[in-house]
Amino acid sequence: MDEGAHPLKSAASTRRIIHTLSTQHPNADTELHYRNAFELLVATILSAQSTDERVNQVTPALFARYEDARALAAADAADVERLIVSTGFFRQKTKALIGMAQQLVERHGGKVPADMALLTELAGVGRKTANVVLGHALGVPGLPVDRHVLRVSNRIGIASGDDPERVEQQLCKALPKQMWTLASDVLILHGRRVCRPKPLCDRCSVRKECEYYRTVVLTR
Repeated sequence: MDEGAHPLKSAASTRRIIHTLSTQHPNADTELHYRNAFELLVATILSAQSTDERVNQVTPALFARYEDARALAAADAADVERLIVSTGFFRQKTKALIGMAQQLVERHGGKVPADMALLTELAGVGRKTANVVLGHALGVPGLPVDRHVLRVSNRIGIASGDDPERVEQQLCKALPKQMWTLASDVLILHGRRVCRPKPLCDRCSVRKECEYYRTVVLTR
């Protein structure tokens, strides 16, 4: 991604593009399965370097055994490792999960705080994870930026750069708060289904507004 290769599209264009993508992907939402903020926080930590599908295969047994922060805080690490091994990096994830749960109990009475700063103080929780939980489970606007959001937003021209926090700031500045979570969901889904590393531009509803399509695909 070549930052500065093109000027960012206007806020009005960005809103229109997100609206068009939301029409193409009408039921865009996180694909992680969860029943509450704690479960989504655990699932999102597990999703690092893994797939949502794999995480969804693992979490039912994990949540049946450890239904809340207090239970997970007292968990045996070897048992957690056994349950999540297929998600990869299971030792690091186990350490993060148990540490996160202990911090929730010690600092927040076992509840997941609806606050970015407090969430990112927890073990294994960065801005992306915090934004997922805030936007989907706690009703607080958040715009998670993963590799799909980076790729799609840079290609279209609604953001520029490789730094997730910078891209988050650019998108949030262009969009009203009530669109932040939707924007992330549709960009992620578009990146998985259409705007892949090798994009399927003929299936894209915004290709006429896409800088990559204009400057790369049409010039081949």
